[in-house]
Amino acid sequence: MKITEEQLNKIQTHQKELNTILNEVGFYEAQKHALMHKFGEVNKEVETFKTELESEYGAININVEDGTYTNINQEKVIGNV
Repeated sequence: MKITEEQLNKIQTHQKELNTILNEVGFYEAQKHALMHKFGEVNKEVETFKTELESEYGAININVEDGTYTNINQEKVIGNV
């Protein structure tokens, strides 16, 4: 006994569709992993550069729009901890 040809085709179509979706999910997960790794690298570079800036200028807040900065009052920072 067999199912009809139409039913078999429908099952096969669904199976192919599911496999395609699973392959795409795997691809996107791999892309996500690569992007998260890159994010970590850039974040590390940012932290290193912050340390460099702090050693040159001290504790400051920088306006990233125009490059101006203001000093951070260390006593105020310590008092808020």
